[in-house]
Amino acid sequence: MSPRQMARPGGRSARVQEAVHTAVRELLAEVGREALTVPMVAQRAGVTPSTVYRRWGDLAELLSDVAVERLRPDTEPEDRGGLRADLTAWAEQFLDEMASASGRAYVRDALLGDPDGGNAGQCSAYAADQLGLVLARARARGEDTPEVETAMDRLVAPLMYRILFRPSGLTPAYARHLVTDLLGTPDGA
Repeated sequence: MSPRQMARPGGRSARVQEAVHTAVRELLAEVGREALTVPMVAQRAGVTPSTVYRRWGDLAELLSDVAVERLRPDTEPEDRGGLRADLTAWAEQFLDEMASASGRAYVRDALLGDPDGGNAGQCSAYAADQLGLVLARARARGEDTPEVETAMDRLVAPLMYRILFRPSGLTPAYARHLVTDLLGTPDGA
């Protein structure tokens, strides 16, 4: 992780990061991406442009950092009492969030300002951590579960590919289909 991509800075650094991130989100809503500049962000955040350049390098890296923070899940996956129900709920929510206009924009920003792949890895880790929680709960209930990497390959990978490159047909039914492909047909179906 580069010095500019500290996961959770403390003290003044945390305050600067929060002020700059807030300024970016507000200015994106007010003036749009095309009009956004580092000096505008710095002024809104109450810091100097050199502070922004020193920490983030350029506008693309700053937007990437903001996007990764916005893509961090706010809560643990919902516990619906069974692996199939938990994975279905998670996949449908993931699809809904990532396929939205803002979700796709955040994913593009996260990747665009990320020459070394660290942000992509962080976003992948968010999904893997969420799936890991779902699978660990299922194992604790005595259910057979796939490995996290298998779930990533069979749920997250096709969802992200379709979200980014083939967005037609992205419905909750598609997410449910992927869960069925991963877990097999439910008993009695």
